[in-house]
Amino acid sequence: MAHSAIAKVSVAVPVTNESSVKGSTFKTYSVSFGSKSWAPGYALDLKSNNLRLRKQSVVCMSVQQTATPKVAVSPLALEDVKEPPMHVYKAKEPYTGTIVSVERVVGPKAPGETCHIVIDHGGNVPYWEGQSYGVIPPGENPKKPGKPHNVRLYSIASTRYGDHFDGKTATLCVRRAVYYDPETGKEDPSKMGVCSNFLCDSKPGDKVQIAGPSGKVMLLPEDPNATHIMIATGTGVAPYRGYLRRMFMEDVPTYKFKGLAWLFLGVANTDSLLYDDEFTKYLKDHPDNFRYDTALSREHKNKKGGKMYVQDKIEEYSDEIFKLLDNGAHIYFCGLKGMMPGIQDTIKRVAEERGESWDEKLSQLKKNQQWHVEVY
Repeated sequence: MAHSAIAKVSVAVPVTNESSVKGSTFKTYSVSFGSKSWAPGYALDLKSNNLRLRKQSVVCMSVQQTATPKVAVSPLALEDVKEPPMHVYKAKEPYTGTIVSVERVVGPKAPGETCHIVIDHGGNVPYWEGQSYGVIPPGENPKKPGKPHNVRLYSIASTRYGDHFDGKTATLCVRRAVYYDPETGKEDPSKMGVCSNFLCDSKPGDKVQIAGPSGKVMLLPEDPNATHIMIATGTGVAPYRGYLRRMFMEDVPTYKFKGLAWLFLGVANTDSLLYDDEFTKYLKDHPDNFRYDTALSREHKNKKGGKMYVQDKIEEYSDEIFKLLDNGAHIYFCGLKGMMPGIQDTIKRVAEERGESWDEKLSQLKKNQQWHVEVY
């Protein structure tokens, strides 16, 4: 009988057990945690709050796969609040936050520019996953001379602990809004989006006026065994990044996700994919709890040979999706307003092909609080 070969791989194992970590002394190395994955072979120093790494001894073990260790977060008191924070700061009296970083997060072939913007709120404007911040760009409202600009809402793309895991930052995923004259084909700066351009052009240290948080419709249910079907176009992926970091990246003692998260992301092409490195990592580390499907309209074809949009992916997996909804799954839609008619038409057609009344089903999903929509 042939024996199958077992691959030997080097994995990092701490010298001390977990209970003794706090009392140990480590040589530490600074590391920057942005939207990128960190290098394997190191783990967080639990003794420290300032994101440092400690060395580990390396032993040889037979393993199938090693998942990235989860990240310690603080302050855990953010878990104690029973109701989501709402309108801590109003638009008339906003909080002055500080830009920490601005990073372009799409490739050179992406149509348009999308930026990952981290804002320091000092722990003063707490929020929950799925909520939004209002941003008031500097300057005067051209329609109301002497008055500030109207507030612009942006879905928050981080968990309540922020990208630095300390509860003091919030992340926005912003596409720069530009306008091209249909006759000349040239960009018209007079019609560009005031707030998105302000945010994408901002530099570390710049001040930003924020209001909020607001919104309850996209809040992540706390049931750790729930199924979440998340459908996004473009920057509509923002709230889902927060959900998925909470589920798969952060070590929150009171929230251990054991359900299923299924993300459908529709963008133009590979260069337009947002946070793909994070999502791909979750897929590798948590294959039983995460699914990830993309619809690249300029690269993929649907079954009829046309451009592949997110609704085509939904149709492709419609049997599974309907079964999950029948078993209590939550379904979320976030992105441009224009995404919904195509999606609704597709779902309605699929329901009718299954002999179901979509109007009745939709009414039931809304009644059960399984249906969550945030479009702009």
